[in-house]
Amino acid sequence: MVLTLPQLCARLGIPVPTLAGRPVTIQGVSTLELASETDLCFAERLDQTARVATSHAGAILVPLDFPILAGPRLIRVPDPRAGFFGIAESFIPVPDTRGIHASAVIDGDAVLGEDVAVGACAVIAGGVRIGARCLIGPGCYLGPGVTLGADCRIEANATLHRDSRVGARCRIHSGAVIGGDGFGYQWDGQAHRKVPQLGRVEIEDDVEIGSNCCIDRATLGITRIRRGTKVDNLVQIAHNTDIGAHAILVAQAGVAGSATVGAGALIAGQVAISDHVEVGAGARVGGQSGVTRDVPAGAAVFGTPARPMRETFKELAALAQLPRLLKQFKVQRREIEALERRLAELERGR
Repeated sequence: MVLTLPQLCARLGIPVPTLAGRPVTIQGVSTLELASETDLCFAERLDQTARVATSHAGAILVPLDFPILAGPRLIRVPDPRAGFFGIAESFIPVPDTRGIHASAVIDGDAVLGEDVAVGACAVIAGGVRIGARCLIGPGCYLGPGVTLGADCRIEANATLHRDSRVGARCRIHSGAVIGGDGFGYQWDGQAHRKVPQLGRVEIEDDVEIGSNCCIDRATLGITRIRRGTKVDNLVQIAHNTDIGAHAILVAQAGVAGSATVGAGALIAGQVAISDHVEVGAGARVGGQSGVTRDVPAGAAVFGTPARPMRETFKELAALAQLPRLLKQFKVQRREIEALERRLAELERGR
């Protein structure tokens, strides 16, 4: 991928500026510090001015009100971050998997859409339906009855167990396991008896699942990940959960069985959500929180147990004062004891 200045500006939807020096030729993207003369960078804050001034980037996207600098070639846009990442998408490496690898094992009852690519040692079971232009990476396993919508990308060594359903334009990263058994046991008086996990997982359109995530099939019914949701690496989503549209779940979060996460909610890293709890739409849960009861829509909570974020921060700030207050208390207690002794001496002298 090579972009000239006119091509770059056409993609950004802006007029072509006049830039001094040699012609702009963009062949990649990078940071201000590491960029070469063929890289595109961006800056969005005025406190980055010094870094921009010393960057070797071929061109730098900056806000409309960014200072005029001699040296770096600045391209002024309304939203540098959005413009930069829109261009950066063009430089994502194209996977080298094309066609069906000779070592792939594909059941005769599976149906593959137009231009599907299947990598080495992938296994596709009977009844699988794969939409057009999907990419199945090396070592993947698609169990009986799995369905994929068009334009999905399943990275190397991901596993989709039986009857899992994935919408269009989804991306499932390496090592993810979709549709494994939920964690359900019943004590029979002598041992833990496994509860049959007979449901399935349904993932709607435009969802991304990070590496080594586990999304368990429902005990009965459906574990559902709704449209546009993004799940970071190492997230556990248990059986019969319902994750709303466009939610964000950050690394090492865990959602227990039958919990609900509303649309647009943000679940930060290492958050634990208890079973049957409902996190409302647009709620924000701070990192390492333990959610043991329902969270209202739009609320911001933090801590274990999770409570309103502002109150929790005030309490933590007060807690930080305890060592000083304890020291002050000890001093005052000694002073009071000295006064009591003096008072006792005065009373004895009467």
